[in-house]
Amino acid sequence: MSLTTLLASVSASGSAVDLTAYTDITTVTSFTFFVGCMAMMAASVFFFFEMWNVDKKWRTSLLVSGLITFIAFVHYYYMRSYHFETGESPTFFRYVDWTLTVPLMCVEFYLITKKAGAKMSLLWKLIFASVVMLVTGYFGETIYREQSVMWGVLSGAAYFYIVFLVWKGEVAQLAQNAGPAVAKAVKVLFWFVLVGWAIYPLGYILGTPGGLFGMQLVSDPAAASAYMDVVYNIGDAVNKIGFGLVIYSLAVSSKEEAA
Repeated sequence: MSLTTLLASVSASGSAVDLTAYTDITTVTSFTFFVGCMAMMAASVFFFFEMWNVDKKWRTSLLVSGLITFIAFVHYYYMRSYHFETGESPTFFRYVDWTLTVPLMCVEFYLITKKAGAKMSLLWKLIFASVVMLVTGYFGETIYREQSVMWGVLSGAAYFYIVFLVWKGEVAQLAQNAGPAVAKAVKVLFWFVLVGWAIYPLGYILGTPGGLFGMQLVSDPAAASAYMDVVYNIGDAVNKIGFGLVIYSLAVSSKEEAA
């Protein structure tokens, strides 16, 4: 409905109009898929081009940042098309994307602390925890939906293990030994993990029957699925692109300090 038509209806009725009647959440969902697709593509181009303008020691980290957003761009292209054609949530495509990109985000912690003595064991801990977090989340969201709370708790346990490693564990300790620039970057990335990744449990709660420990926040299943996708799309854009920008900022500041 156009703004002119809406205003005309207000004028004719002489009363307030319920704006929610003119808001289609599925349209908003489709829009976020489109914006997410374009944002991931733009971020990938930026990271790949800027990779050659930073110090050599940070190029692998920036390459990984570009790979994360590029993989997300490809999946968002297919998710956008799938949602447009079917009106359903592209859960399978989303979890395939996360299974590839979230471990790569964990790899970033290893790469930026490697010079301070990070070992391969740390890398495997981060990757293993991220895979457990995603697999249990997938089980709760798609296969064992009636036990979604249990699977959500298991996924949350793996998530908080990653939070601990970055906050007080090996990653935090190595970052302190790697210099102030790396320590600052890891601190910012920690907030992305703690706050940014916390967006995803909200989407999980909205889209699964278990809801918030048995309380369904959105009664209509179709609307719940649409809200879940909006939350996930926003979370992906904030976290994947934001992660890369922090790495880019670290690389640029390191180059300026060396100059």
